[in-house]
Amino acid sequence: MVTRLSGAAVAFAIAAGPVQAQNVPQDLQISLNTVEAQPEACRLTFVADNETTTDITRLVIEAVLFTKAGQVAQFTLFDFAALPQGRQRVRQFDVAGLACDDLGQVLLNGVSACDGADPQACAAALTPGSRVDGVEVAG
Repeated sequence: MVTRLSGAAVAFAIAAGPVQAQNVPQDLQISLNTVEAQPEACRLTFVADNETTTDITRLVIEAVLFTKAGQVAQFTLFDFAALPQGRQRVRQFDVAGLACDDLGQVLLNGVSACDGADPQACAAALTPGSRVDGVEVAG
């Protein structure tokens, strides 16, 4: 009887395992949506989708901004605040001293803080993207 139950449990786990893995995305998508010139700054608008299985109470990403010529323009930290699991959030950051026309790339260089989840898991799940022509987001 114990053998039969163990065999049934193993068969159920094998059958359920792949289905569960397919239904649980593990991405933390950070996508640049717009770039808008402001007086004395460039406003970057990001859309963040937490498709992990964990609520993130605070996410801070170290970013490096490059010019179109490929030169480092600035290092900065983007504080995305809370990113609840399964929810989309929009965050804006004004980067002082940066001309939007000169921006060529945003490198998501690392995860400085990921409260509510393991920072290494946050970094591994990070999926950068861009909807802005001429500005790449890499990570």
